[in-house]
Amino acid sequence: MPNSDAPQPQITVASEEVHHAQQVVMLAMATLAELRESDTESHLLRVRAYVRAMVTKLQTLPQFATVLTDVYAQNLIESAPFYDMGTIGVPDRILLKPGRLNADELAIMQMHPGIAHAAILRAEKTLGRYSPLLQITRELVLCHQERWDGTGYPHKLAGAAIPISARIIAIADVYDALISNKVYREGMPHDQAVGVIFGERGSHFDPDMVDAFIEIQDEFSDIAQRYADTEDDMQAKIEYMANAIAEQAVL
Repeated sequence: MPNSDAPQPQITVASEEVHHAQQVVMLAMATLAELRESDTESHLLRVRAYVRAMVTKLQTLPQFATVLTDVYAQNLIESAPFYDMGTIGVPDRILLKPGRLNADELAIMQMHPGIAHAAILRAEKTLGRYSPLLQITRELVLCHQERWDGTGYPHKLAGAAIPISARIIAIADVYDALISNKVYREGMPHDQAVGVIFGERGSHFDPDMVDAFIEIQDEFSDIAQRYADTEDDMQAKIEYMANAIAEQAVL
């Protein structure tokens, strides 16, 4: 019988490997959140790549360069997959509804940024320490639905009051939503999606960021093709949607 009092071997793990393992777990959790919207990890890979392209461009502009340091940029890119994690708290009947939401449903949907933000704060409180490294993640989950003109949610922030991180993710998120095929509709062609975003310059989106997006739009198109959903991805979306509808019918 083994001697439980015997010295146990020490396991030493390089900090790089610990970081990698944490990233794997976090991406897996973010993917599970996206699956509830019948999306896949391909969507998260696209969004992260869009964010990287935007950051690289914006770092060349003086109005953004001071904030978008290399450290900030890397934290933003790594945090990007978690921006929509609050949708975990939204019922399927609302999250997967193909048509327009009614007022009550919309009110519930608009709770998702606060749900994610509160979850992070609770986790930090439970573990007894506030993490400065999660500041960007907190910004993304709480502010990604804010609009430049102040008509967004949850706090109707306007202009520069919206964190830079959230302004960047807003363009990445909307572009991908426009060009992606859904179970209930086909995505737009790239040029049409670009036109929609340009049309929201100064209303939904930071005007300077839209101008930067227009300059690098070909990169967005390349990213969309590189990480395009596969036939298996689409089948998974269809099956998830069908199962969710069936569960709601039983209830």
